Amino acid sequence: MPEAEREAIISSYSDEELALIHYDWHTWARPKQLPPPGDWYVWLLMAGRGFGKTRTGSGWAHERAIAQPREIAFIARTPADARDFMIEGPGGIIQNTHPDDTPLYEPSKRRLTWKNGSVATIFSDENPDQLRGFSGDTAWIDEFAKFKHPQEVWDNLQFGMREAGGEPRIFISTTPRPLRILHQIKEMANCVTVTGSSYENKSNLHPLWFKDVLSRYEGTRIGRQEIYAEILTDNPDALWKREDIEKHRVTDYPTLTRIVVAIDPQAKNNPDSAETGIVVAGIAPNGHGYVLDDLSLKATPDGWAKEAISGYHKYQGDRVIGEANNGGDMVEYTVRTIEPNIPFSQVHASRGKQARAEPVSALYEQGKVHHVGCFPDLEDQMCEWVPGDTSPDRLDALVWALTELMIEPPALNGIVIYEDNDSVISRY
Repeated sequence: MPEAEREAIISSYSDEELALIHYDWHTWARPKQLPPPGDWYVWLLMAGRGFGKTRTGSGWAHERAIAQPREIAFIARTPADARDFMIEGPGGIIQNTHPDDTPLYEPSKRRLTWKNGSVATIFSDENPDQLRGFSGDTAWIDEFAKFKHPQEVWDNLQFGMREAGGEPRIFISTTPRPLRILHQIKEMANCVTVTGSSYENKSNLHPLWFKDVLSRYEGTRIGRQEIYAEILTDNPDALWKREDIEKHRVTDYPTLTRIVVAIDPQAKNNPDSAETGIVVAGIAPNGHGYVLDDLSLKATPDGWAKEAISGYHKYQGDRVIGEANNGGDMVEYTVRTIEPNIPFSQVHASRGKQARAEPVSALYEQGKVHHVGCFPDLEDQMCEWVPGDTSPDRLDALVWALTELMIEPPALNGIVIYEDNDSVISRY
């Protein structure tokens, strides 16, 4: 149904009639939000921010669930994302189904249960192997391009889509990124790809969001991705190329001789402030570097310090580093307030950002740096940043970490030496 005709029909209803059809997804959905016709296996919806991707997923999944009893997989980046967006959020299942049809949500069991016996189990990118226990015919993957382990999630899901008697269907809702696995799915013969921009849902979003938020990114490369859902090619002026990252990406890493957590802090914490960059990286005996995690977030100093310390313990790190030129004393004080004896070093920006970044980007070209999994936000910053622009948080933390490990390591006769006040710690 054309958009104008749909709006005309909806506007003709009385308030009483609107109340009756409030939960009828087919009445409210725009044409791109309804399942495509034909015998497809994957419906790939790549759309801009605010398009209504999550609402599309919840409407589609609910209709699949009430049509007949079936096993469903809900897959998000984290369990919290599944809860906050797919289930309880404004576009989620709970708020958009009639009270008589709303499934029972049991967070401790990671599942939703409908009255007819349909069950949706919640899985996350944090533990792809959990999907080995799934057996069903329906799956919804939300924000797939943000996953750290998209290939593992996809492979494990395929083995579980084996339930007999139904037509297997997978719905993927995501803002696009140039990931190899996303391109492979898009090229499948039984995949239907639908794209859309943020502006297509303008009637349901606050005007100030378009004025104050989206307007900042109009005419930019990142706007083409986040608003118009374009899959970007490399920025020719950027120091990093996606091909170099992709070519040397790994799913596991060897024993590492040294691991650091690098912090690029934001002293302020308000809606307009940037994130605090936190990157965990290590170096192997052969001199190759491994980026283990991107823990960057927007938080108070106490919040980002706790996140960095958590990463330090999770990866059994050797040292936390923070930039002295940008609140180094504050970083050390904040981290040591939480854990007084943690090994910490200040790093000094004696050269400009481009001069620091160029040798690190050269290591990527040489195939000496490996990303363990995917880090979409970090990789976007790497492949979009142009020397001369303000360098972003995650990228700065990455450069500090790999410089510490590979460009200017504190090594002497094969022994790595750290000076911490009056003590000396050494590690082979």
